[in-house]
Amino acid sequence: MPSSSPRRNIDPVLIRPATVEDVPVIRMLERQAETAAHWAEREYDSLLAPDAPKRIVLVAVNESDEAQIHGFVIVRCALTTWEIENLVVAAEQSRLGIGTQLIKELLLQSLEGGATSVLLEVRPSNVPARRLYEKLGFTEGGRRVGYYRDPQEDALLLQISIPSGNKVA
Repeated sequence: MPSSSPRRNIDPVLIRPATVEDVPVIRMLERQAETAAHWAEREYDSLLAPDAPKRIVLVAVNESDEAQIHGFVIVRCALTTWEIENLVVAAEQSRLGIGTQLIKELLLQSLEGGATSVLLEVRPSNVPARRLYEKLGFTEGGRRVGYYRDPQEDALLLQISIPSGNKVA
């Protein structure tokens, strides 16, 4: 059955851990995304430092050219609760399933890493992101009033439980 929305063709995507060499492209993608968490350059520069808080940074790359980054996810890893701090997919690659692939790999790693939940904050107005998270099983667990600025907006707290022994779909 034909798809109701046209799909652009891209090369196969590989999800891999980010390297220090990826940080400039990650920063560039973040600056181009209105809905991304905008961090200072020094925060990105220290992201993968040995003394940085424990994080997982995954990038979605073109399988035939790993320097071509289509998106990334940054996750802070506490003992049992992991927090998605930033998820960005390049605008020209949106709606191709790259965000889904990044989150599925993150959920798999959270299961393997002993996490019992993954949480995040999202603007209520960021409907594409909310749909992605809801499709993957995240549910609303609260609201932070006036959390975002420019424009001011509440933050929805979304979470998913990671029961031990369950596989991520």
